[in-house]
Amino acid sequence: MRISILATTVSVATMIVALSFINGFQDIIADKIFGFWGHIRVMHYEPVRATMAEELPILGTDSLKKLIDENPNIERASRYATRSAILNASGTIEGILLKGVDSTYPFEKLDRFLIKGKWPTEKDDSTRGLVVISEYTARQLNVDVGKPLLIYFIQNDGTLPRIRKLIISGIYRTGIDVYDKVYALGNIEMIQKMNGWKKEEIGGYEIDLKNPEKMDEIAGQIFTILPAGWNAQTLRELSPEIFDWLGLQNTNKYILLTLMTIVAIINLITCLIILLIERTPMIALLKSLGARDHLIQKVFIIYGSWISILGILLGSILGVVICLLQKYTAFIRLNEEVYYVNAAPVSLEMSQVFLIAGATFLVSTLMLLIPSVISRKVNPARALLFK
Repeated sequence: MRISILATTVSVATMIVALSFINGFQDIIADKIFGFWGHIRVMHYEPVRATMAEELPILGTDSLKKLIDENPNIERASRYATRSAILNASGTIEGILLKGVDSTYPFEKLDRFLIKGKWPTEKDDSTRGLVVISEYTARQLNVDVGKPLLIYFIQNDGTLPRIRKLIISGIYRTGIDVYDKVYALGNIEMIQKMNGWKKEEIGGYEIDLKNPEKMDEIAGQIFTILPAGWNAQTLRELSPEIFDWLGLQNTNKYILLTLMTIVAIINLITCLIILLIERTPMIALLKSLGARDHLIQKVFIIYGSWISILGILLGSILGVVICLLQKYTAFIRLNEEVYYVNAAPVSLEMSQVFLIAGATFLVSTLMLLIPSVISRKVNPARALLFK
């Protein structure tokens, strides 16, 4: 009995913890990705364009931005442009993709990534000489906030690179290698000037949504109002490798839930079979006194259900306690370079806890019918004869 209760407790607690951790992991990684690059990008249509490559210019008019903003599901639309460049400091060089934004860009959504300094949010001309680099890039170049560096823009026509001196205004870290090892943030006007673009020409719009679950639907709505030659793509389409990897976590989740449920059920069935074997003389005596098969079967089902309920209750409490401890103390640490987070994230939903408890009890109760049927096969005469 104690072993069965313990096994059920561990199984239920494991399911709750695993589900909460996987949900938290998926939520925080998706939130990081959307926070850095929005949910949808509007840009020039390029069917064979690499994910991290410079965009062809589009005409960023106020009328189009207003039209996008009028969609009730869109929180904001921000102008941006990217340009490949090389940073040089202390005799070390590092290739980056400079993401240029203007002074109206909502840097507040990136505040959680900033570990030093500040974003170039001032509206004066000094922002043109400021740049925010990642912690990885700063470590490679051996520089810090307030230090100068040179940025080289390689020219497509083969002429000498164009060089500008920048000041590091801040250092960020997302924990996602694909961003930290590639991107730096600067002013869009510098990119426009390096590319020879007009003031109205931009790389595209970065769109943040109020409800990320409607990404595909809203991207389709936006596409219908765009000029010919433009495209609206969700971040899921632009970074499929990350979202496919996150999707694999669902497979792990279902496998783990299935295995833990099987463990709990097998232990309960084993416990009942052992109890039946031990109580065979008692079953025979009850039958000889006139007890019907369904009454004896009912006794063992109720007894097994009690064991199941106790294990599920203890497991639910244990699972919730572990999740709360992790949420407030982060005692389970992770390698950020591998998992994109430095501590196991938790997203505890009580509805899921009740669902796990209810489903486990229902399945366990149904499975208890298997060993309880054995009580029907007990022959009173034989059982009492060998007593």
